[in-house]
Amino acid sequence: MSVMGLDIGTTGCKAAVFSDDWRLVASASREYSVLTPRPHWAEQDAERVWQLAMETLTQAVGQSKADPPQALALSVQGEAIIPVDEMGRPIRHAILGMDTRTTAENDWLAETFGPETLFRRTGMPMHTMNTVTKLLWLRRNESPLWSRAARFLLYEDYFLRRLTGRAIISHCLASRTQMYDLGTSAWAMDILDRCQIDPRRLAELLPASEAVAGTLDGTVAREIGLPKSMLVAIGGHDQACAALGSGVIRPGLAMVSTGTAEVVEVAMSSPAVDPKLREGSISVYRHVAPGLYLAMTLNHSGGLVLRWFRDTLCQDCIARAAQTGQDAYDLLLAGAPDGPTDLLVQPHFAGAGTPSPDTRSRGAIVGLTFATTQAEIAKAILEGLTFELRSNLDFLREAGVELGELHAVGGGARSRMWLQLKADICRMRLRVPRVTEAACLGAAILAAVAVGHYPDIAEAVRAAVGFDTVVEPNLERSRQYHSRYGSYRQLHPALKDVCRVEEQGES
Repeated sequence: MSVMGLDIGTTGCKAAVFSDDWRLVASASREYSVLTPRPHWAEQDAERVWQLAMETLTQAVGQSKADPPQALALSVQGEAIIPVDEMGRPIRHAILGMDTRTTAENDWLAETFGPETLFRRTGMPMHTMNTVTKLLWLRRNESPLWSRAARFLLYEDYFLRRLTGRAIISHCLASRTQMYDLGTSAWAMDILDRCQIDPRRLAELLPASEAVAGTLDGTVAREIGLPKSMLVAIGGHDQACAALGSGVIRPGLAMVSTGTAEVVEVAMSSPAVDPKLREGSISVYRHVAPGLYLAMTLNHSGGLVLRWFRDTLCQDCIARAAQTGQDAYDLLLAGAPDGPTDLLVQPHFAGAGTPSPDTRSRGAIVGLTFATTQAEIAKAILEGLTFELRSNLDFLREAGVELGELHAVGGGARSRMWLQLKADICRMRLRVPRVTEAACLGAAILAAVAVGHYPDIAEAVRAAVGFDTVVEPNLERSRQYHSRYGSYRQLHPALKDVCRVEEQGES
């Protein structure tokens, strides 16, 4: 009696089928593009995303014919908006969360409601990524399309509309739009009214007590080779699903997901919207696990910095990896010093994220000499990224957020060196789940509970989430890195003025 999770990310989708004993029995994935037709714009062909997702589902189902899945749930990227017609088909490209064209709309919201009020009500700090800013932009700049659209959907409700015929959104994803009231667990009607957004043109909020969105549409069922009776469960935001899939279901447990970006999700028992969290641009929203909330930090650059270094400056490692079959990153880090490097890397290649958001901050490598090696720079990049992680964790503690254990997922969790650095620099124990595709697993857990395999989320997580690796901090290295961390904290204030001088000179 298998179940399936479908993860719709920003640059690709993945379908994974898990058996009743939580073995991964089938998986498939596809990649798709982010379109940048203008500076600061980030769009996506939602119809193409749908087609490729159907391909992944078909392939994964074909691999699991001996035990076809009984239920499916979705894990999706947040904040994107998709105008659709009466049939649920897109009538323009999706505007993605990373799109930053909405500065004027963001400013209007701040002036109209006040940043403090909006954060206290919605848990979302002021940011151009928020869904409501994109709706305001569409209303102001594409009025014919605004009038023509039947609904404005996010990726979850867009997919559920096409999978089941019902445009339904989870409380988890709705709470990331800046249009959802955390206190009432409903759309914030006064915000919608002032923004001239008709709630009937948004998706239906599924009651929190319900876990099933519907059954598969007949045409879709035939296309992917599943019975029409298969249940489609409500899912949620991809990072919340990943938190669930990594076992973060108690207050104080946290997940660090290291991929293109690096995200921390900390479970909380209540939406503790401390003003300090707003100052750090840290969002608070509904978990997919009932009764819990998540505080989310974000480092925009994440693993992209090391990838940039490899692809731009380390072609020799790439060539050797191709010749020998070794991993290019392993070759890159071979010969790195055991302890702290003599370098400091500020990994703000896409600006600074939480807890000191600064879009004008830039990356920097400080301390270079003629003796500096390729491997030392590579390790220093990992150190810099981990200093950013510690900065976020320290900030959360200062804001009163309980922090206990850290669960590591994503591509970064496959690097033993990076895991040890995280333990040493952050002075925390790390546990690595057996299944690192945590978003798919989290969605599959929701599907298993919805179909009745387990009485509740906690029981399902106990069965599905296991840990093979535990990394303890090295006390001596933690002491050494604590000193380096103090130096690192001085970089951003010092370099911020340099960046501003350069910008003034360019204008």
